[in-house]
Amino acid sequence: MTLQIPLEVARRFILGKQGLWPGRRWRGLDGAEQAMRAIEQLQLDPLVLVARAHDLILHARVLDYHQDDWARLTYGQRKFFDWGGWLAVRPMDELPHWRVLMRRELDQPNWIEFQKEHGPAIAEMREVLAERATVSNREFATVTRTRVDNYRGRKDSALALHFLWRIGDVMIHHRDGFERVYALTESIAPPELVYESDPEVADDYLMRKLVGADGLAPMRTVGNFMRRKVSADELAAWRQSRLDAGELIEVSVEGWRAAQVALAADEPLIRELLDGQAPVSWRPLGPTMTEEATFLAPLDPVSARGRAKELFGFEYVWEIYKPVEQRRFGPYTMPVLWDDRLVGRFDARMDRATGTLVINGLWLEDDGLGRDASFADALGRGMNRLMTFLEASAVDARAVAQRALRSAVQGAAKTKSG
Repeated sequence: MTLQIPLEVARRFILGKQGLWPGRRWRGLDGAEQAMRAIEQLQLDPLVLVARAHDLILHARVLDYHQDDWARLTYGQRKFFDWGGWLAVRPMDELPHWRVLMRRELDQPNWIEFQKEHGPAIAEMREVLAERATVSNREFATVTRTRVDNYRGRKDSALALHFLWRIGDVMIHHRDGFERVYALTESIAPPELVYESDPEVADDYLMRKLVGADGLAPMRTVGNFMRRKVSADELAAWRQSRLDAGELIEVSVEGWRAAQVALAADEPLIRELLDGQAPVSWRPLGPTMTEEATFLAPLDPVSARGRAKELFGFEYVWEIYKPVEQRRFGPYTMPVLWDDRLVGRFDARMDRATGTLVINGLWLEDDGLGRDASFADALGRGMNRLMTFLEASAVDARAVAQRALRSAVQGAAKTKSG
């Protein structure tokens, strides 16, 4: 049977699975690990206008989160690893499944051609990695390397290291800033995990993982990331087999054309929400999202890539790569989450020389919120928390047009400094 749910339940379910509703239920470094597992694939991005997107994603979900806690868990404790053309962090215990995808990289036309053209560079990097504990591309002088025309690197050494990483022969030992420092896989991963799962087992696991990451997933997206073509017939057969096995359920969301699938293990959570109750396991450790607004990173999985429109009726596009004249708001505009709705957006940058968080603009979906005292309080609390996270000592809110909200933002800075 298909489970019928209203849009509000779908929205709260997806937010709740991601730890964003009714409030944060994870704390500190251990909580960051729980959040990273709930997110399933934490996308990494090097840009720093406010903070890096992956740090902002975790800050939105974890009380007492500190910048680079994700790296402490990944490179320090080796509980996760990062990999992929779509760069994301995944649990280390999943490595055998991902190694199936890594080996599929060898069949990709771009890498087949690269191996033919730059075989000596690949062999050289293998030798260097065998001799040294760690290797970074920066160690190889540009003047002595063959130039390549690829956005992954401009030297053959850079692309050879990247290739060895993509096929699983090396892993990221740590990052210097955001630059990769490589080491042989056998020196990083636990030896019992350095093998490849059966391909069918890996595909099944990873497709279920994608459903879990989305919460509610249309079948057209479930075959993504497999590094091979997954036909519509194969997807349909997989869907039916998982429904028959009781591992998936079908869900119809009011107003959505396509039926969704969800993990059967999540059905009790959806039914609690249908009964008007927030699941007990989601009980907040601190303020609720009604009491304290939060700000979503441009790559947050609940709002990026068109999902904001689907879930919240909120038009959102990350404008960082748009020409200045085509931007409606700003290069690092972040949606504002209040309770279970996206109610506005603000564009900001962090001026690290002065320790000032500069607000370039704040835009509301409903202008009436600018006079809502409860929203102003929630916005102020959220801004105070963001400033603490960024170690900002001041905020420049002159661009905030709404007087009450400008006062709330400025008050957050005074509360922090006090």
